[in-house]
Amino acid sequence: MKKILIIFLVLFIYQNSISQETTSRKDTLQGGLRVERTCYDVLRYDLNIKINIQDKSIVGYNDINFKVVSNTKKIQVDLFDNMKVDSILFKSKKLEYKREFNAVFIDFPANLIKGSEEKIRFYYSGKPIIAKNAPWDGGFVFTKDKQGKPWVAVACQGTGASLWYPVKDSQSDEPDNGATIKVAVPYGLMDVSNGRLIGSEDLKNGYTRWDWEVKNPINTYDITINIADYAHIHDNLNDLDLDYYVLKENEAKAKSHFEEAKLMLSCFQSKFGTYPFKEDGYKLVETPYLGMEHQSAVAYGNKYKKGYLGSDLSGTGIGLLFDYITIHESGHEWFGNSITSKDIADMWIHEGFTMYTEVVFVECQFGAEKAQKYMNGMKQNVSNDIPIIGPFGVNKEGSGDMYYKGALLLNTLRHVIDNDELWWKLLLDYSNTFRHKIIDTETVINFFNTKSGMDLTTIFNQYLRYNSIPNLVVRINKNKLEFRWSCDEPNFKMPIDVKVNGDKIRIQPTKNWQFSSFYIKSLDDIEVLTNDFYVDVIKE
Repeated sequence: MKKILIIFLVLFIYQNSISQETTSRKDTLQGGLRVERTCYDVLRYDLNIKINIQDKSIVGYNDINFKVVSNTKKIQVDLFDNMKVDSILFKSKKLEYKREFNAVFIDFPANLIKGSEEKIRFYYSGKPIIAKNAPWDGGFVFTKDKQGKPWVAVACQGTGASLWYPVKDSQSDEPDNGATIKVAVPYGLMDVSNGRLIGSEDLKNGYTRWDWEVKNPINTYDITINIADYAHIHDNLNDLDLDYYVLKENEAKAKSHFEEAKLMLSCFQSKFGTYPFKEDGYKLVETPYLGMEHQSAVAYGNKYKKGYLGSDLSGTGIGLLFDYITIHESGHEWFGNSITSKDIADMWIHEGFTMYTEVVFVECQFGAEKAQKYMNGMKQNVSNDIPIIGPFGVNKEGSGDMYYKGALLLNTLRHVIDNDELWWKLLLDYSNTFRHKIIDTETVINFFNTKSGMDLTTIFNQYLRYNSIPNLVVRINKNKLEFRWSCDEPNFKMPIDVKVNGDKIRIQPTKNWQFSSFYIKSLDDIEVLTNDFYVDVIKE
């Protein structure tokens, strides 16, 4: 357990240090929405590459199909500056371009007209970044399985998909019509990418090309490759195809272990709606790193253990009742892959909701009491160091608290709303309303306000935009209970349940002292239900 918590602490410190760095021109080029990005909308990517495992290099091209949003002679496509631009073709003619950091500004010979659909072919090559500790830092992993055969994968969330292929590297734009990912690898190996396998072909150069197609829009960091000597296990859940690609030595183990995926999918579909990418199927793909939510090809590296590599992040024992990576990374299919934040500063929309899907799974399988215990166990992992929401337009996330504190915010809102039937309907409507859409925090707040019939704005703001959580201050005045909120958000208000002399009562604190008719002899006579509401209590 100690080792796992240290890993997470390192992650939090890394994320927080990144968020607090001074931003640069390079950051704004990667994270911002310049006119060279907003002038076009990507319709489809068709990636066709060869992976040379021996020298850890890539060569190939990406066809980028796009619709012109506003008249332009220049667009920005992104490719890390350690990768080479070989040529960029438009209607069979080479285009001029200029590189600035990881941005490639492409010039066209004449204006592209608003409403037209165009295509460029972007040839490139090079040796992509090797990850030091995937998936916490972006890059490729080149390793070998126990049989000595190559095992290759990539994870690039946060760092950017442009570390390995040319792309409009912004969460604000997904290819509306999906993508093809065609990857040539040495004979005897297989590539597993997103979507469905549409064919393979043995080439004359000692390589086999594996062709995959995604029908749905997809986050650019979700597009992936996984190369190994895989065994394929096929299953189904009603009319949803389930496919597992695992190292051959783990085939028998995986058949048994991945039965849990059916329980998870049944639970999530009942709470959040139909699996969002049925046309592309659901896959778990064994990887040499811990895991990642690659759409329809979820990366799995939890070594077929319960918990988080065999440990329980909640410290309650409940985390050992399920495989953390299967549940968490698959939860992202609804929250992160289907519903996507426009800017990574709002990544709590991915991580907070997905962390909460773990709680939902526990409730489905083991009951509400265990789910609440699991949720509260996660409080030990919250730092309350910097705001959850990061700086916008510079490719920076906020605090690592987006996971646990984000989920605790949702758990708090559930109890603020205090109507489970409404709560589950709200989550289902949220998932369906924004299915395959790109949104921001304001959209989330407005939706929850409208559907709950309550003004929850100040609650969202306090938990997302400030370091600390609310403090409920209580005192006795002439044997009567008085209370108020102490926190950063102006005009903060949130109802909360307390027990006074053993009786459960809902109070309505504001930032001003509220006077009650509750008679108490001692502050020991009041219990604030901090298991339901993520707050601290100050007794004066």
